Amino acid sequence: MHRVHTVGLGVDHKDLAPGIITRIESAEVLVGGDRLLHLFPDHPGVKISIKSPLEGVIQSVKEEMHAERKVVVLADGDPLFFGIGKRLIDSLGREMVTLHPNVTTLQEAAARMKTPWHNMEIVSLHGRKDILPLLAALAKSDRVAVYTDPDFHPAGLANDLLGRGIELFDMHVFEDLGMKSERVGRFTLQDAVKTPFSQLNFVILERTRTPEIPLSLGLDDDLYLHQKGLITKKEIRAVGLSALALEPNHTVWDLGAGCGPVAIEASLLAHKGSVLAVEKNGDRVQLIRDNIRRMGAYGVQAILGEMPQCLTSLPDPDRIFMGGGMGEDGRVLEVAARRLKPGGRLVLHLVLMGSLARTRDYLQSLKWSFTVTQVAVSRSRSIAGDQRLAALNPVFIVAADKR
Repeated sequence: MHRVHTVGLGVDHKDLAPGIITRIESAEVLVGGDRLLHLFPDHPGVKISIKSPLEGVIQSVKEEMHAERKVVVLADGDPLFFGIGKRLIDSLGREMVTLHPNVTTLQEAAARMKTPWHNMEIVSLHGRKDILPLLAALAKSDRVAVYTDPDFHPAGLANDLLGRGIELFDMHVFEDLGMKSERVGRFTLQDAVKTPFSQLNFVILERTRTPEIPLSLGLDDDLYLHQKGLITKKEIRAVGLSALALEPNHTVWDLGAGCGPVAIEASLLAHKGSVLAVEKNGDRVQLIRDNIRRMGAYGVQAILGEMPQCLTSLPDPDRIFMGGGMGEDGRVLEVAARRLKPGGRLVLHLVLMGSLARTRDYLQSLKWSFTVTQVAVSRSRSIAGDQRLAALNPVFIVAADKR
């Protein structure tokens, strides 16, 4: 059985090494996206177009291999860089795949900009239904490279970012790289919205300004826009975030998010995941969105809705934070516990002893292991030329692990 050779064509397919050209010309089966297959209109081999879902394409490749035909798969640059290489290796086995990498679009674009690319955050939106990875990348990086697709073209991306209050970036758009029609431009997001672009494009977003308030853990309470008294104090917030034991790829629910400080700071820790701040009060949801914009915490989604009904459409979480108690009748806690992924963690901040007792009884009924920590915080206050300590309300922090 012949190995499958996966060839990166680079920006100019006519500039391939002689051995690679011979490999393509001698192939009996040519596999690739329509655009790449059209580069070889006179090739005599069978042509298989790569389309989603990939299972059918992989099966066709296997059948051609079993028929002892020589198969070449065409890729853009490096088949292992947001390409089909990994999928082929996983499906066919390492010993049956040979890779021939080439220069990537990112490398070409960075060369046009004359800027290093090794420290860029890189996001692919191919085949995605949302831009959450891009939002998370923009929160922590000054330059973000974006592999676009027809659903996430430059003008649409610019419009979506502006709609979320993200205005701190310019957009470099690279069209038809390596072709006679190549065009490279730098646009404000406002200008990009109004500009028609080639379907073959690549984007680099470059930060032009820093957020109004640099995001960090333990921000002072008064840095958040909030309704008086309705904010998780920073000392309590720190203990709650520690109890959540967040990992970079986690999906996090903050239920009853208020003005959003826990969700916003959680996004620093779950920076490759998704943080959903759920709040039923419209004014508070607007405060969450304002705080997201002011702090550049773009990886947080503010969701307006009544719980538990509005939780139905949300992705199952790895971690859940509840800062407003367990809900009046316990239904929110029950739904949250049911939706939490196995091995996930639930953290509640409780003030009332009755709420603590009901939460304890419920968790015991589920046979979940849990801990209760009481946090009592005092802050200094000036008085008569000296200082005294003024106590904040003590808070019970319940951390439970789903069996």
